Amino acid sequence: MRMRRGAALAVVAGGGAVTTMLVGLVTNAVSEQSRWPSWLGWLQSHPWLSFALLGLITAALTAFLAVLDDSQPAGQSPDSAPGADDGAGPPGAALVLRSLPRDTSAFTDRSQELEALVGSVRAAQETGVGLPVHVIDGMPGVGKTAFAVHAGHLLADRFPDGQLFVNLGGHTPGRSPVQASEALASLLTVAGVPTQQIPVGDDAGAVTEARAALWRSRLAGKQTLLILDNALSYRQLEPLLPGTSECLVLVTSRRRLAAREEVVLPVAALPPEHAADLFIRLSGRPPGTLDREAIGELTRLCGHLPLGVSLLAARLRNHPSWDAADLRARLVAARDRLGELRAGERAVAAAFDLSYQDLPPERQRFFRMLGHYPGTDLDVYSGAALGAVTVTDAHEQLDALYDAHLIDEHPGGRYQLHDLLRDYARALAAEGDSMDQAPAVRRVSTYYLAALTAANAYLVRGGASAPPQPEGTRQVTAPPLESRTAALSWLEHERPNILACIRRADALALHDLVVRLAAGMAPFLRQSGPWDQAVGLHRTAADAARRTGDQRALANALTELGVVRRFMAAYPEASEALSEAATRYDAADDRRGKADALNQAGIVWYLTADNDASARAQTEALALYREVGHRLGQANALADLGMVRRQTSDFDAAVEAQTEALALYRELGDRYGEANSLRDLGVVHALMGEYERAALRHREALALYEELDDRVHQGYALNELGFVRRLTGDLEGARAAHSQALEHFTEMGERFGRATAVRHLGVVDRLTGDPSSAVRVLEESLEAFRSLGSRGGEAAALGELGAARTATGERAEADEALRQSIDILRALGDRCAEAEVLNHWGTLLRTADEPGAAREKFEQALALARDVRCPLEEARALEGTGLCDLASTGPEAADPALREALALYRRLGVDAPADDIERLLVSSAG
Repeated sequence: MRMRRGAALAVVAGGGAVTTMLVGLVTNAVSEQSRWPSWLGWLQSHPWLSFALLGLITAALTAFLAVLDDSQPAGQSPDSAPGADDGAGPPGAALVLRSLPRDTSAFTDRSQELEALVGSVRAAQETGVGLPVHVIDGMPGVGKTAFAVHAGHLLADRFPDGQLFVNLGGHTPGRSPVQASEALASLLTVAGVPTQQIPVGDDAGAVTEARAALWRSRLAGKQTLLILDNALSYRQLEPLLPGTSECLVLVTSRRRLAAREEVVLPVAALPPEHAADLFIRLSGRPPGTLDREAIGELTRLCGHLPLGVSLLAARLRNHPSWDAADLRARLVAARDRLGELRAGERAVAAAFDLSYQDLPPERQRFFRMLGHYPGTDLDVYSGAALGAVTVTDAHEQLDALYDAHLIDEHPGGRYQLHDLLRDYARALAAEGDSMDQAPAVRRVSTYYLAALTAANAYLVRGGASAPPQPEGTRQVTAPPLESRTAALSWLEHERPNILACIRRADALALHDLVVRLAAGMAPFLRQSGPWDQAVGLHRTAADAARRTGDQRALANALTELGVVRRFMAAYPEASEALSEAATRYDAADDRRGKADALNQAGIVWYLTADNDASARAQTEALALYREVGHRLGQANALADLGMVRRQTSDFDAAVEAQTEALALYRELGDRYGEANSLRDLGVVHALMGEYERAALRHREALALYEELDDRVHQGYALNELGFVRRLTGDLEGARAAHSQALEHFTEMGERFGRATAVRHLGVVDRLTGDPSSAVRVLEESLEAFRSLGSRGGEAAALGELGAARTATGERAEADEALRQSIDILRALGDRCAEAEVLNHWGTLLRTADEPGAAREKFEQALALARDVRCPLEEARALEGTGLCDLASTGPEAADPALREALALYRRLGVDAPADDIERLLVSSAG
């Protein structure tokens, strides 16, 4: 593929050079002052020949580029090509099956093609040569997908790590081809990659590359079978290809996607005898009762295509009184009705028409309704909504259409139209009442809203608001979702269909449905991502709300957009969206909504260390929640306000806010909120030197997170528990807790938590006498925090790195790290952490035999620690002051500070430094 692109560039560049030369010849043709040398002068003297050559070369280049561009269908602009996601319009998603579709009964002898494929795979595996990509191409209806699925079942045992089937929608009528980035997100989700670990961002190309790299890493060393069905172009599928040679990729496409590293397996129409055998087998008639010559004519009339043959055989099976001649007469009449179509299309469409005309009126109507369905596949519930029938009737209609070979069935009670049949159904729907489409989309969207309400009951915390449902929601039947697992499974499978409904509703200007469906998908996308998909969805919802002038709906969409932008660490964009949301809620006189927006904006400002703005936002949100009596909102605002107070070292206010939040969460039965408040109370108690109480809170929080099976927050609780163990001298217990936290964070892709766990482990390395390892580990943590844009994490890592470099004797590097840490902490307003770093700095200066300068740092730390009531740092500052006095003045001057430090350490239960001071006092007195 790369060679072909290089050749293209060379030809285009050469053609451009010749074109430029000819333009110069033409423009200088009559010039007496500019003469060209040799044969070019002859061309210059014959300008009309130059004109002719110029036109010929231009036409040749145009034709060459048209042939070369196998990645762009007719009528599609370069900007809208698959894989070039420009962010316009609602997002899409790929339908990924974790297992192969059912093998079709219509598959007939393809022994030559199968032998070529199986032989190629067997030879590659036995010789250890990398498996090439196998491209199965051919005309529509020839059986490419059936061949790929049949081959997949034959080869499945050779690929024990799994089989995946992806519909890329390259030629699906009424739907845009799946973007490579969208397909990768779906594949990564199916592969078990956590939401936080799926790359997101505003640079579509960079996101696609990052996801492709992660996808290749997930498949490394595995033997997986991947079927990429209905591909449009090599550019669409190239990012999806595994990097490992042990995986087999089967691609189906109507187009020729050949590249030098591929094996192309063209699938042609069936040989006449095979087509006749397939017809006889599917007709259910004894072979001897059928006129072989008439059957040959029938199969010839439908182009010997398996799809057409299957439909014709089903007609004969369902009409015992017909013979092959009767069927042929009807088929000829159907072909005459379709005379305006091209021969290839007419061959299959005639079989479609014959099958359709054979259906009873109510089934014909149901089939036409399928032409209005926006999604990829459907079940009996969505089918019932689409056709405005009961679930029982929908089941009967779908089963009958399957028996008639007009629809395919997949595992799990899912049904899907072949692209040609979808196109036929759309044409029938268009011929009917043009007013049917919008009501059909509204019905199926209303069904999805009802099902989303049921699913969100397992995802949304108690007391959270749900979007208002449109009329008719209660009249639809939703599938039974009896657990959170079932709800998430249903949401993941229906994601492509719901997003397709949103696309169609947006195209039909059904703005109310766009807004409601986006709101219904918001809880799932918050949790499961990918977040760039959520950004596109909420932008679409915001645009729809602006068109209707619905201020509240616009504010809701902007709030969701702000929340997802915060998840992506795009804090300026999050702040902008949430600020506008608060303004829009004001305009709509929605105090509850404004409180939600302010609460979320306050979290953003907390993360960016704008503590004053964050405190104001949470305080205002709390007042609004109290006005409207929303107790969960009150608890959330109090908990978030407590975190701000902790960050500014206002520990009493932090404990007060978190204690009130904890009581509300317990009253509401909100286990997540309860666990979060317990954990943050433990952090504050640790900073206040109340280590026993801190450890208790962290153990309680950890137990709740384990009960909720939340591994990310288990990691955070373990980190905090390890921190308390370290402060109380249990260094091995601390290492165990941080190591377990690191495992959780790595598994779940939680980058901030992982960086924090690494930082804690670096501190443990320093305290256990391995400062060189500490430096290495802390540098890793620092790099991670900087990549995340976490100023607080960066400051903490720098402070500990300064302490570690002090222990390794790297004076200049330690000094610079500590200086940078202090600058950040002062900007953040974290005075307790500033006191800790000042103590580290004092230690650096004291070990460098600068007791005067060291004492100055310790005094600054002492003043800060006493001001914010941070007793551990107060004790460390007193110890440092005493040691400086001991070195510069003598034991008598050092005694008061050392004894005060000793008393504080004993009160806190920090025995190791207390024992050191006692030994020092004894030796000094002696």
